[in-house]
Amino acid sequence: MTTRPLQVLKAHVSSPKAWIVIGVTLAGVVILAEAHRRRRRRTGSEAAKEDFGAFLERFELLPFPQPPPPALKQPLAGLTFAIKDIFEVKGYVTGFGNPDWERTHEAAEKTAVVINALLKNGAKCVGKTVLDELAFGMTGENIHHGTPVNPQMPSHIPGGSSSGSAVAVAAELVDFALGTDTVGCVRIPASFCGIIGYRPSHGVVSTIGVLPNSQSLDTVGWFARDPSILHRVGHILLQLNTVEPRRPRRLVFADDLFELSKVPKHKSLYVVSKAAEKLSGYQPPKHINFGQHIASNVPSLKIFCEQSTNLQNGISTLKALSSAMLSLQRCEFKTNHEEWVTSVKPRLGPRTANCVLTAVNTSLENIKTLYKVRSEMRAALQSLLKDDGILIIPTVADPPLPTNLKKHSSAEFFDRALALISISSMSGCCQVSIPLGKHEGCPISVSFISYHGGDKFLLDSVLDMYSSLQEQATVASSSLPFADTNGNLDTSELLKEKGNAAYKGRQWNKAVTYYSEAIKLNGANATYYCNRAAAYLQLGCFQQAEEDCTMAISLDKKNVKAYLRRGTARESLIRYKESLQDFKHALVLEPQNKDASLAEKRLRKLLN
Repeated sequence: MTTRPLQVLKAHVSSPKAWIVIGVTLAGVVILAEAHRRRRRRTGSEAAKEDFGAFLERFELLPFPQPPPPALKQPLAGLTFAIKDIFEVKGYVTGFGNPDWERTHEAAEKTAVVINALLKNGAKCVGKTVLDELAFGMTGENIHHGTPVNPQMPSHIPGGSSSGSAVAVAAELVDFALGTDTVGCVRIPASFCGIIGYRPSHGVVSTIGVLPNSQSLDTVGWFARDPSILHRVGHILLQLNTVEPRRPRRLVFADDLFELSKVPKHKSLYVVSKAAEKLSGYQPPKHINFGQHIASNVPSLKIFCEQSTNLQNGISTLKALSSAMLSLQRCEFKTNHEEWVTSVKPRLGPRTANCVLTAVNTSLENIKTLYKVRSEMRAALQSLLKDDGILIIPTVADPPLPTNLKKHSSAEFFDRALALISISSMSGCCQVSIPLGKHEGCPISVSFISYHGGDKFLLDSVLDMYSSLQEQATVASSSLPFADTNGNLDTSELLKEKGNAAYKGRQWNKAVTYYSEAIKLNGANATYYCNRAAAYLQLGCFQQAEEDCTMAISLDKKNVKAYLRRGTARESLIRYKESLQDFKHALVLEPQNKDASLAEKRLRKLLN
């Protein structure tokens, strides 16, 4: 049967030329539609120039109809957001960062719960963003879709796996963005891109419609530049009550973890301390050795400790925790995706391929122990923080790596990052990464961690402290280090002897005080620095010990003890290559030195 529109067309168009024009026009419409479709999904240099390579696919999901006046304006009205390509959107195939995954899966039948919640409250979604393949990775690089460009440091990685979402926010392409955080996938890119990144308490934000990597670790997180937007998004996704009585806040500084960071403490730890002083409702801060707290309260970790290491003061415990975290991730990834991996044999980048191969070949024998570690970690954080504490740690230990760096040259970077990331991932506690300006051109951040379920308390704390933190960060960026002064040599020797006596009596802090006074009087004596380094090592102040040994070596190139102690400090900071060089140098100076020989063998084994 001839349709009515076609009958009308035939009645009014009799010329063959007219039919040719109509045909060309229709063909043009089809070509334009196809070109538009291809433009929506693009990769390469053109996309990178346009949107920093953050977006994988552009589209619009409009907000749900808003209530008419006099109803209140929706809390997210006027805001735009992007989503990591791990969230399902009805009618779109979720790519999971890999073309073979996209090829072997159908379009989603429903949209993820969290996306609908944001649309319902007035926000508009503008597209999907790039991620590390299968959400396995910390760099943000993707061999198929490219690496989003870090707006803060264009020649360095943006961090992953939620790299595109972080870059979209940092480049001011959207007001906020959704990511997922399994092993730092929101916290790391937030730190590297100089924005705020939030990982909620495990299990409190719906993951329905989100592809799983490891469900015991997976959370839905989000990025923002503005703390008030972070707060508003949090209230929607966490379904929080608007009003809650104000509680006092107690800051707990993990001094041993700041030893891992290369950022001077006056630009990180000190900034937070000064910001809290300027505000009401903050109790005097507490300083702890966090690694020792975990070692005492998470007994199940003992089986994950490396028997060959001599690390002390808790850092080895955090390495064991990160090992348990990766084991748990591999076990659950294997359960979730082994069948797909073995049947499809997807093309993967080198780093992802290694992760997937390890996961598929992993044993599930110790899964109960891994769950026990997770349970003990949550209890350990609860006993420390209760309902008013906030743990302060560095988000990451190192600045972002250059892009396209070879895998083997970055092993220590990952080890140090995972030691910090594992705390919230394995305890399920909420964590927020907060930018604090820059150091030597690299973004600085610190993280606040609160107890499991303390999300409103943590979000309120960020909103309360943010402006004060930025003020103090600005002050710290312009401050200068204090200079030491020289003094009487006889007095300095007497102070050194007092320091030695205190050291022998295991009074490490008192020893540091005496050695420091001696250095003030005579800053040209290598022994004073070397002795103070020994006391710092006992206190777990590895960064200070390294600095003192470096000073001692600059004053005395043949100071074997300084090389040995600096090697120990660097090993404790998970900087194995530098540590190995120190022990080698000690052996050159003293070929029969047993401590140096044993340390060299141990480090060679670790690096290989």
